[in-house]
Amino acid sequence: MTPTMDRRSKVYVAGHRGLVGSALVRALRARGIERVLGRSRAEMDLMDTAAVNDFFEREKPEFVFLGAARVGGILANNSFPADFIRENLLVELNVLEAARLHGVRKLMLLGSSCIYPRNAPQPMKEEYLLTGILEPTNEPYAIAKIAGIKMCQAYNRQHGTNYISVMPTNLYGPGDNYDLAGSHVIPALIRKFHDAKTAGDPEVVVWGSGTPKREFMFVDDLADACLYVMDRYEGSDPLNIGTGTDVTIRELVEAVAEAVGYSACIAWDSSKPDGTPRKLLDVSRLDALGWRARTSLRDGLRATYDSFLRELEAGIARLGEAVAAPR
Repeated sequence: MTPTMDRRSKVYVAGHRGLVGSALVRALRARGIERVLGRSRAEMDLMDTAAVNDFFEREKPEFVFLGAARVGGILANNSFPADFIRENLLVELNVLEAARLHGVRKLMLLGSSCIYPRNAPQPMKEEYLLTGILEPTNEPYAIAKIAGIKMCQAYNRQHGTNYISVMPTNLYGPGDNYDLAGSHVIPALIRKFHDAKTAGDPEVVVWGSGTPKREFMFVDDLADACLYVMDRYEGSDPLNIGTGTDVTIRELVEAVAEAVGYSACIAWDSSKPDGTPRKLLDVSRLDALGWRARTSLRDGLRATYDSFLRELEAGIARLGEAVAAPR
């Protein structure tokens, strides 16, 4: 029988200040779980083996959500491929081994949909893992995440641990990274449209034709799914977490512009690459467990932009370059 979390459980969220980690903390506290552990990088570097072991020995968490990772968009992945593979492998190595040594009851590794082959059939099923060539622009990151999945499986087989892995789709929501040099598509679009609205720019240029289709999930839905799965899912096979629906990039851009309140011209630079034509997760196994996403894209975008404005006003938004505060 799978161990389940209750109000007295001690739960460690690795990466608790990030997009995913902060949503997990919100979800755990909403459930009434009082002993939620988190450490900033300044307090504990997850690439430091001794520091990680010391933390697990001292705190002895019962449940672990491994959401800490170096993440970024195409530009960041292309610019720092060695950092992406090295840092993510080190974090996985240290946390999985420390969890084994110090008796963690159950651990969840959060991966990414980029683990699947570039030309995988759509929607992508869990069994498509390692059946083809990866997308070159984020291959080092994807390989690190695949290694994490395989480590969970190997630890379970050799050591009898209870490690599970989930593969979220593209995420967005409160606490995202809005630095244009390293952000993903939704926070980048929010930032661009906000800057243009604030400056009164008559036009925003968006790359590509707008025809590719992508799946997007509100991060608080992901957190809810993770808690649901942690209590119910057993097994070493990875599990997709997504909405099961997708939109064209053009539809996404128009929805972000509407959420931000930018009503001027949107120009499409079709000389720029579109990337993979479609990327959608098959979530039939998640459906069979009894969980489905609840937040629509438009509702999620409005909530994300409202959060961005609050973060901006409080001086805590992750922006990179300077941006004007809301009036």
